[in-house]
Amino acid sequence: MKDKGLRGALADKGLRHDAIGLWDNAIIGIASTSPAYSIACTIGYVVIAVGLQAPAAAIVAFVPMLFTAFAYRELNRAVPDSGTAFTWGAKAFGPVVGWLGGWGVAMSGTLALANVAEVAAQYGLRLIGQDELAGNRVALTVIGAASIAVMTWVSTRSLEFGAKMQRWLTAIQIGALILFSVVALWRVYAGDALDTSVRPSWEWFNPFAFDSVSSFTQAFLLMLFIYWGWDSCLAVNEETTDRHHTPGRAALLCSVILLGVYTLTTVALLAYGGAGDGPTGLGNEDIADDVFAALSDSVLGPLAIIVVIAVLISAVSSTQTTILPTARGLLAMAAYRALPQRFAKVNPKYGTPSFSTTVMGIVAICYYVGLSLISQNVLYDSVASLALAVAFYYSIVAFSCVWFFRRDLRRSARDLWFKGIFPLLGGIIMLAAFVRSAIDMWDPEYGETSLLGVGGVFVIGIGSLAVGVVLMMLCWLREPAYFRGRTLTADTEVLVPEEGTPTGL
Repeated sequence: MKDKGLRGALADKGLRHDAIGLWDNAIIGIASTSPAYSIACTIGYVVIAVGLQAPAAAIVAFVPMLFTAFAYRELNRAVPDSGTAFTWGAKAFGPVVGWLGGWGVAMSGTLALANVAEVAAQYGLRLIGQDELAGNRVALTVIGAASIAVMTWVSTRSLEFGAKMQRWLTAIQIGALILFSVVALWRVYAGDALDTSVRPSWEWFNPFAFDSVSSFTQAFLLMLFIYWGWDSCLAVNEETTDRHHTPGRAALLCSVILLGVYTLTTVALLAYGGAGDGPTGLGNEDIADDVFAALSDSVLGPLAIIVVIAVLISAVSSTQTTILPTARGLLAMAAYRALPQRFAKVNPKYGTPSFSTTVMGIVAICYYVGLSLISQNVLYDSVASLALAVAFYYSIVAFSCVWFFRRDLRRSARDLWFKGIFPLLGGIIMLAAFVRSAIDMWDPEYGETSLLGVGGVFVIGIGSLAVGVVLMMLCWLREPAYFRGRTLTADTEVLVPEEGTPTGL
């Protein structure tokens, strides 16, 4: 029997419906991955791990992402709820798994915001010629915190406003990456590149040419970070036209676009700079944290400023699109009584989760400033632990799809593959990535810090999950209805206004 007044709480969440279409939805997913910055700070380390096989790593890492995207698409068709990992996990495996899935989304968002805030501050200062301040911890922290605050405010405005802004920001950064790649490859084939340049070969795409399992695993985990974020387009499903189909299509669309952009840019960077450890080689650890800074002047000359702008825009736009899914996830958790009801508050004018968005921004600022004051190395290790959170909640979604649709798998070949086999494979790979990451991060030499003989990255990553368990227990005491299965089960209607919405199995 449901608690008295429960049905009153379980009503439409109040989000603005039909606010965006397919392309705006896909753009939110693309922007959330922060393409320009993700490539700049990651590809160098991928090349260090696997050399000329970096393009193959980009393609192989895309496969489990695609399988997971199928899981998101199928679950969204049946349950188009902004809670995504939280809602689907709860419907498939119960309240505990659902709550932890929601926490995984929130944790990854917080960790990522600390990262992009730092990048936005650094590149903003470089853009105006203040390179000295770009290395000043106080200046970076103040500007980084301010960028989170500004984008939090933007996120409380209407989704249409944010989507319009993202159109231009995403177009600029993707355009800059394509321009850089085309010019770099043209120079390579014209013989006007660096002495270390090498023409692309089909062997670069051979998935069986990796030197070792260890090097491949390292590259895969790095690429997991690059692709992460496309699922943001599913978190705004209730605000998208034809929410049963459009968000899933947008997820697949932005995944394919990212594959093309990442592969093209990886090939261009590798061809122009080479895989060696020379001053401009991608195998040089000294330039691995920003390969564009080492190569953009040589490739584009006076137009290199475009790349700086692209990376800055990448960080700024990602700040907003990282806040969006987290805030809507918290809203859904509150709507189903898994969090205090204040998190379910929606701005009546803009139709956005105002309280959840504001809380998300404040927590992210406090987390970023706190780690910045403690140690820059701790901040870097915090970012490195992001792979754990991502693999954690992606695997929950993938396995939830298989279990939720278990009775459908014999109906047709399509159901078997897209609701069963592909998501299952994606979940297994994501779970394996989580376990492997945790094992590697245990090493005190992993990352920049260590604590009691254990890697600081492991402590932050696993510690953050442990904090989620503690918070879940506190919410259990305050909001027992959800944890007793009274507000969200496989048969619970999704909290949207239309009648006849598919519910569960």
